[in-house]
Amino acid sequence: MKLRLGVNIDHVATIRNARGETYPEPTRAAEVAIAAGADGVTAHLREDRRHISDADIDQLSALCRARGRPLNLEMAVTEEMLDIALAHRPHAACLVPERREEVTTEGGLDVVRGRDAVTRTTHALAAAGVRVSLFVEADPAQIAAAAEAGAQVVELHTGAYCDAVRAGDPERAARLLDRLKTGAVQAASLGLEVHAGHGIDYATVGAVAAIPELAELNIGHFLIGEAIFIGLEAAIRRMRALMDEARL
Repeated sequence: MKLRLGVNIDHVATIRNARGETYPEPTRAAEVAIAAGADGVTAHLREDRRHISDADIDQLSALCRARGRPLNLEMAVTEEMLDIALAHRPHAACLVPERREEVTTEGGLDVVRGRDAVTRTTHALAAAGVRVSLFVEADPAQIAAAAEAGAQVVELHTGAYCDAVRAGDPERAARLLDRLKTGAVQAASLGLEVHAGHGIDYATVGAVAAIPELAELNIGHFLIGEAIFIGLEAAIRRMRALMDEARL
């Protein structure tokens, strides 16, 4: 099975917003990503709008429909975000934890503790034809709760594994990779499609991409950073090549 690549373009908007300008445009980054072989575009509309804006979602929704590529809207489990998702009806919505003070998403969604709210949001999105993914740790209880909440997809949080690799801690990295593998098997056995993402770079993508149950990786921050040096198209094409190589 070909492993799909979703490119997260949030941090193009971060650079734009640093100067309060109209450039660089996230929609232009999405166009480049699609041309470079991305299978979809991901964008996180945060409560504080620190990067992606409501106008960006309007434009990205139109672009992805025109280009025949799915838009994956990352969103918190709130009434505001549910209303926005229902208004735009993206191909997919990935429910993520969100705290205003965090720099980036820290860990997976606690589906066990937030079961009622997650289930209500999941059912409302699914009824509108939106594919629902839950961003979770590779934890048996969270994966089981995701299936019970009605999600069609789980996206396994790879951040801890990637951090361990970059920190030069092979033993911890091996344990965390095994946990991801076990989580992927469990999720697939429950009938969930399995995605993964967070913190993935060229050094970590191979081991993650080789997990056979995975259908999609979502990668953003590293690709936007690498684009400074080699260009976004080249960065995506290299990531795509490493993913395909791992699958062989």
